[in-house]
Amino acid sequence: MLVLESTSRIAMGAALGLKITTGTIIVQQKGDATMGNIYAYVLQDNIYLNITNRCPNRCVFCIRENRKGVGYDLWLDREPTAEEVLEAAGDVSAFREVVFCGYGEPLLRWEVVTEVARSLKAKYGAKIRINTNGLAEAVLKHKILPELEGLVDTISISLNAASADQYHHLCKSALGPEAFTCMLQFARDSKLYIPRVILSVVQTSDFNPEPARKIAEEMGVEFRIRGLQTE
Repeated sequence: MLVLESTSRIAMGAALGLKITTGTIIVQQKGDATMGNIYAYVLQDNIYLNITNRCPNRCVFCIRENRKGVGYDLWLDREPTAEEVLEAAGDVSAFREVVFCGYGEPLLRWEVVTEVARSLKAKYGAKIRINTNGLAEAVLKHKILPELEGLVDTISISLNAASADQYHHLCKSALGPEAFTCMLQFARDSKLYIPRVILSVVQTSDFNPEPARKIAEEMGVEFRIRGLQTE
């Protein structure tokens, strides 16, 4: 296994036939085939950790369904260990935030999230954010939020709709119509354990964000509108 770091990763990636911009990439070599697994990648002044492709939702606007994505191929051949994620992240002291966000729901691997967050906080004093659909507790039937207390500074939860019917239409969750209620309860509970809670929606041409904004206001959390990527 090769780890492509800072100054050498672009040149080494080119030699291996990979297009690499910024961020760290773990490259697995199996026989003559080279298979890329990006566990950490950089966007602006944050570093993002990509730890799973599993997700209970199939959102119609999901970035992983778009050709361009975020500029990185975040599809994984396998899920990384906590040690591999830490190796890929490296020294995170220069980044504004460390964000658990990739092509899947990070809290389905909450044990990896907590181990990595604990290490990065202890070593670098990192600010930790999780981008989540808020459904991992319902899927795993385990209370995850208490495990995050003291480790996570911000949690951004994808609200995406203002009603259960609208949510089911847009997100096509494996949990069915109850997913919306589960997500809202997770958001309420998050306030007990995490200092900053954000509810977000994706802006599309036919979506009015104001009813969703009202949900966030009534819950007493921040509200954010995310832009839609269509390429």
